[in-house]
Amino acid sequence: MSELGLLNEQSAVRRIVLGDVRLTYVVDGAMALTAGGFFPAVPGEYWRAHPEAVDAEGRIAMSAGGLLVERDGRKLLVDAGLGPYRGDLSVGEEPFGGADSGAMPEVLAELGVAPEDIDAVAFTHLHVDHVGWAFKDGRKFFPNARYLVAAEEWAPHEHGITVPGVIAEMTVVPMRGNHELIREGEEVWPGVRAVVTPGHTPGHSSFIVDSGVGRIIAFGDAFHAPAQITHPEWGSRPDTDSDGVLKARTRLLGGVGAARHSRLRHPLRRPGLRSCGAGRGRGADLAAGRRGVRPGDASVALGR
Repeated sequence: MSELGLLNEQSAVRRIVLGDVRLTYVVDGAMALTAGGFFPAVPGEYWRAHPEAVDAEGRIAMSAGGLLVERDGRKLLVDAGLGPYRGDLSVGEEPFGGADSGAMPEVLAELGVAPEDIDAVAFTHLHVDHVGWAFKDGRKFFPNARYLVAAEEWAPHEHGITVPGVIAEMTVVPMRGNHELIREGEEVWPGVRAVVTPGHTPGHSSFIVDSGVGRIIAFGDAFHAPAQITHPEWGSRPDTDSDGVLKARTRLLGGVGAARHSRLRHPLRRPGLRSCGAGRGRGADLAAGRRGVRPGDASVALGR
């Protein structure tokens, strides 16, 4: 469990090096989610037994962002954060917290990376908190990047848009004609293999980064909290298929095959920059949550 850390651990931008691969979690912003609202399957006694996992108001501090994978001068981004947004989060009409985001471009700049430098963006799924910086004003924010989406994730939209208007405008509409479909087991980037792990969404995907000396599994929203590592049956409110989520988690916890040196990477920590030489500009302040999360300024729905 020490590999995963605590949900309220002070860390946002983090970097590890495995062989010739450098991986950096790039924070986009802060999220504060109500424990009971976002994790309805987790019994109340769990939170009482683990006060370190929540704040005084019973909220879990998380972050939105993406995983930057660098190898041989090339750059892959797994997910693109929530984008410039401040307000409530909900599933349908059910609110479960708030977010304050939009720091990803500035954090990337502080890491010496421009949008034009990204060669590919692989999306674990098409929820708005994972595609937020994919497009700006209808254009690709990462202009030189291939946008990679699992065929199973795109299938529901192949012959029509199946999500509410505001969500479609942010995700599906601009993605049409601007993406490439990827398949189970496909090497989508040098040393990075796609594994379709449906359940959270129909085509939710995880990505195995193999450096030759170790493997990292970027699992997106297959897990939302360390509690789900030990209790994979505990679902999250945005999950679309609870049985599918359990199967996906079981597969990931098994290392997706013979993965003796694999590690699950869990990016859900309290936002706060303190590593990688990141500066203290507006992007760093936002990533560190300096503006605070004040639900009520706006509202966006995740999931169904």
